[in-house]
Amino acid sequence: MATNFDFLKKTDKNLFEIISEAEKLYRDEYFEQCMGQTRRFAENVCKNVLGKKRTTEDTFDQMLATLKDNSQGSEQEKEFISDLYFLKKCGNKSVHSSSVKKDGINALECLQRAFEVAINYSVYNRNGDKKNLNLHYDIELLATGKKDKTLAQKYSQAKKKLSPKTQNKKTKKQPTKKLAQQTSIKSTPRKSKVSSYWIFVGICSIITFCFVIFLLLT
Repeated sequence: MATNFDFLKKTDKNLFEIISEAEKLYRDEYFEQCMGQTRRFAENVCKNVLGKKRTTEDTFDQMLATLKDNSQGSEQEKEFISDLYFLKKCGNKSVHSSSVKKDGINALECLQRAFEVAINYSVYNRNGDKKNLNLHYDIELLATGKKDKTLAQKYSQAKKKLSPKTQNKKTKKQPTKKLAQQTSIKSTPRKSKVSSYWIFVGICSIITFCFVIFLLLT
């Protein structure tokens, strides 16, 4: 089944399995567990990013504090750390909650934030394909587990729905129209008519010619 995090398979298979499980939990409406799983994902990402810089940090809070202290202050880093804090906060609430709230909205936001974290991690920390920066979270894919069809696929499917009879009717009608146009043109030849104006001009010309001859003879 396809997930929004398929691009993470090549980068970090372990992280991919953690976060793909979160999408399954959401699809089955286990929203609290989904948020807890996104927190687990965020904690493992933070641990991987710190790498050798991690010394005595054991808790997620300590690792986040160290990560923040070692950041260069760029906007990309600020967003990355902010998303990790958000996932930690929501995950803690879901784990320690005394009742099941079925909070689908917050669970969806956790998945979307985890998606941004995954892109950031794969591109800037694991030298992944920069084309991943253009990816967008697909809610339809989350709900169905199937990738949305491309425009070409949709066009091909719509074309197949047309019955052969419909296509044949369309092809037969076209030459009929052309034939009707040709016959109508042939059946209306132009008529050569002389207008009364030109008749009058001819008579005047003859009278003038006769008058000139008469003057020359006299």
